[in-house]
Amino acid sequence: MRRPAITSLAAAAVAAALATSCSSPGATASGDGGAKEVEVALITSTSGPLASYGEQYLQGFEAGLDHATGGTGRIDGVEIKVSRYDDGGDPAKGVSLAKKSAGQGVRIIAGTAASGVATQIAPVAAQNKILYISGPAATDALTGANKYTFRSGRQTFQDVATAQQILMKQENGGDDKDGKGGKGKKVVVLAQDNAFGQANVAAVESVLGTGGTTVDSVLAPPSATDLTPTATKVKAAKPDMVFVAWAGDTAQSMWTTLDQQGVLDAATVVTGLDSRASYPVFGKARDKVTLLAHYVPGAIDNPEAKAVEEYFGKKGWKTDLFTPDGFNAAQMVAQAVREAGADGDTDAMVEALEGHTFAGIKGENTVRASDHALLQPMFQAEFDGDAPKVVLTVDAQGVAPTEKKIG
Repeated sequence: MRRPAITSLAAAAVAAALATSCSSPGATASGDGGAKEVEVALITSTSGPLASYGEQYLQGFEAGLDHATGGTGRIDGVEIKVSRYDDGGDPAKGVSLAKKSAGQGVRIIAGTAASGVATQIAPVAAQNKILYISGPAATDALTGANKYTFRSGRQTFQDVATAQQILMKQENGGDDKDGKGGKGKKVVVLAQDNAFGQANVAAVESVLGTGGTTVDSVLAPPSATDLTPTATKVKAAKPDMVFVAWAGDTAQSMWTTLDQQGVLDAATVVTGLDSRASYPVFGKARDKVTLLAHYVPGAIDNPEAKAVEEYFGKKGWKTDLFTPDGFNAAQMVAQAVREAGADGDTDAMVEALEGHTFAGIKGENTVRASDHALLQPMFQAEFDGDAPKVVLTVDAQGVAPTEKKIG
């Protein structure tokens, strides 16, 4: 249901709710006049290599909370009070912030752009019976991690499954007659040697590594700046397809090096569309790369997307790759509070989210009850001038992750 338009006073209420709290938070606190509130700790990167992802997430959350609460910052009279924390992409810091929040009585933690941070916070959520809604962190390990862990973004399996769907279409002239997309070939995964990169290798092996397809990997140190040796290894492997999973500020160097070393001309290269700042990064390489996309800014026309564009317009912001993750997280927080109330326990919040279907910027999302995977549409994109556009929408069921057993 579309929310009512906000007034300037309502927008101020949401902005106040999103300000970092200076007082000790409580899980179910009463403010002046006995008003109820629920504390939410947003833990994500606003410094470090994934700082831009964290900022996109936070902006999306702010717009999502505005939309979910009609600009009031409240659900059924319960104030959603938000505190922001920077984990800097450091798992130890993320865990420390999560434990601190738990000690202060916080019952909902959301955020994290880094997979390495998210996988460490998930056990803290289970130990303290806190609802944890992860953000852009894409590692598949979060799905089914425990009863209290959910996700508001896509996961690596969905990226790889999208690549498979794209290849099926290309190989079969627009239809999937034999279902052999990517099979019987050699695939090399090019990634950084971290949790995100390793998760991509595992996902490619799971999705594409069947029917005679060979999957190898070339993993580069995350700190590497000279990527010529890495590109040389990829080309020497003589792959039919290169699946690139890369994040951070060395992306431009990586793409330039792949092009210079002839990798982009020697194989089909598939990668995920990154944030707006990366669009020029591809340079001359962009027309040689097949793009799968979690989200293409401005490409979807639905009430939620319009609400976000309107909110962002007032703020002078632009929607970006991980805007949907923040928006979704706010919708999920609102649902948990709506069903459980200020006095409801965390188990009631979990129950409220399991099987929940809701509208997001990308389209319809469903929280799979069995393992908390977030089922959602994915896309293929290509550049039209300087901006990407959607050329294929992949149905949520077509990229649904393999079902897991929780815990």
